[in-house]
Amino acid sequence: MADDSSHVDVLNATAQGQLKSIIERVERLEVEKGEIAEQIKEVFAEAKGNGFDVKIIRKVVRIRKQDRAKRQEEEAILDLYLSAIGEI
Repeated sequence: MADDSSHVDVLNATAQGQLKSIIERVERLEVEKGEIAEQIKEVFAEAKGNGFDVKIIRKVVRIRKQDRAKRQEEEAILDLYLSAIGEI
């Protein structure tokens, strides 16, 4: 980068403080996100160790996030399409 001292004058002290605070919060959250991702990975490894199908567990979690009516609508359309091509 070029001389950074010329860019510091663009933001007043309050804005600089706010920006630094925001960046530090994002950085902390990124660390937490990584820690949580590692914990989720460990839970899936535990599930696999107990004989559960991790792929299906992931699908169940994804389905449970969806709105019930929206999910039912998608399932109905899926059944319609599969029926139309002779798969069910």
